[in-house]
Amino acid sequence: MSKKSLTYRLISRMAKSPVLSLISFAAILFFIYADRPLSNLSINTANIKTGEVLPSPQTTTPLVGGEGQVATSLNSLPVTVSTTPQRRIEEETENEDPLIPPFKASVDERMEWFRRKLPELEILKSNELSEKFHGRVLELFNNKCSAQFFMVWLSTAQSFGSREFLAVDSLFSTTPDGCLLILSSSMDTPKGYRILKPLLDRGFNVLAVTPDVPFLVKNTPAEAWLDDLNSGNMDPGSVPLFNHLSDLIRLAVLYKYGGVYLDTDLIFLKDLSGLRNAIGAQSINQVTKKWTRLNGAVMIFDIHHPVLLEFLKEYSKTFNGNRWGHNGPYLVSRVLERIGDNSEYNITIFPPKAFYPVDWIKIAKLFKKPETEADSKWGDDTLADISSESYVVHLWNKRSRELKIEEGSVMARLTAEHCNICENIYDP
Repeated sequence: MSKKSLTYRLISRMAKSPVLSLISFAAILFFIYADRPLSNLSINTANIKTGEVLPSPQTTTPLVGGEGQVATSLNSLPVTVSTTPQRRIEEETENEDPLIPPFKASVDERMEWFRRKLPELEILKSNELSEKFHGRVLELFNNKCSAQFFMVWLSTAQSFGSREFLAVDSLFSTTPDGCLLILSSSMDTPKGYRILKPLLDRGFNVLAVTPDVPFLVKNTPAEAWLDDLNSGNMDPGSVPLFNHLSDLIRLAVLYKYGGVYLDTDLIFLKDLSGLRNAIGAQSINQVTKKWTRLNGAVMIFDIHHPVLLEFLKEYSKTFNGNRWGHNGPYLVSRVLERIGDNSEYNITIFPPKAFYPVDWIKIAKLFKKPETEADSKWGDDTLADISSESYVVHLWNKRSRELKIEEGSVMARLTAEHCNICENIYDP
């Protein structure tokens, strides 16, 4: 039966029964509008302190009518879904990653692939949303922040799991008045907002913002490097490009704004806001007690600190996309080894216990529940040692991401003491 004939029959019956008239009228409205697509929704941000909905970061006024409409409710969240075609594409293709090169490709094959992919790499250029980056950063840091924290997330929002959420959650357990900026296009979406909403509901200052990489490197030594990359004449390397971009973004954002950069596989035990111009050693020579390798998972620097400029110069001059860590932990180690004890830079290098109290080889043991009396003693001693001497614990995500936190383990006890939301803490 066609929709028109059904509508006609309903109208014919309406005159015979007042009750049926009301029911039929509602049915008519349903059929009239059933074929119309639901209007796309557009994203609004929320006031970090109050949850009040603010104008969309993508438009100066709410979208209404043909382009889309402002949502009044989406699972009771003050969130709307983007109407922009680019944002819809990002949501639909979130599992695809154009930054991963072909496996075992030659240099020529890889460069040809990269030139084809360049138009898709939104992160390498400014767009309508990323150009709002600086203003949104200033808006966040205008919240009387006790400290400015930064994280970088270049993976999908779907992969921002319970372990990453724990890092953010535990950060605010130690520094509730701090402000955290997550540089991420995937988290700067309705899905990302919903992930962070439990923290926003508690009044914590956290915001995911699409980074503007050209703006971040402008007037720095890395600007020429980005120009070369965008020309398609540079080999991006066999290591996925997002690893190298993460290394660059953390250095550039610290240089532009100053503050504390943090990896997303940490659990925070003490407030970092009192530290200045500091980095941590990952390992030391047990005889000389001098550091043998540094790590950039935690970096605290003043705005425009000269060593950050040296890091950016080193990145631009010695970039190697084929060696994992070359543009990250090995880079900061190279530069600070070259600088030595130059008092001009005034840098504090913390011993491993400050940020890396457990070596990546032994990290799995933190997640295991004690099976014997000796295990229990080791757990008690380790917990006491970490709690007294460490600011954070680096969890070495490549080694621990799939590990479940077992009840009674050192990780379970640390997490219980240093979380606000504490949901799904045992999930990997």
